[in-house]
Amino acid sequence: CSHWGVKGTSRPTHYHVLSDENQFTSDELQKLVYNLCFTFVRCTKPISLVPPAYYAHLAAYRGRLYLERSESLGLFRSDSTLSRAAPPKTPPLPKLSENIKKLMFYC
Repeated sequence: CSHWGVKGTSRPTHYHVLSDENQFTSDELQKLVYNLCFTFVRCTKPISLVPPAYYAHLAAYRGRLYLERSESLGLFRSDSTLSRAAPPKTPPLPKLSENIKKLMFYC
């Protein structure tokens, strides 16, 4: 674990390496992950998940919130009763411009 548990709540994280273009040894990769856990900008202590993965999760969560609309629940009122309708189709996601694709997004 890269972090200490508050009240015994430390969580070890299990990673799967799908592709290693940098040819890290297992010790080097473990050291990199350990050191990255200290770089999360919202906390002064190490966290259980490496910040790039954590930021991706936060960005995806925020993106979902941006896409939701109040009418996406599919509820409408008719004659003082609630009825459920089919949810409207979600428009396709906008394409990212080339100058944004390689930037780090902080939530």
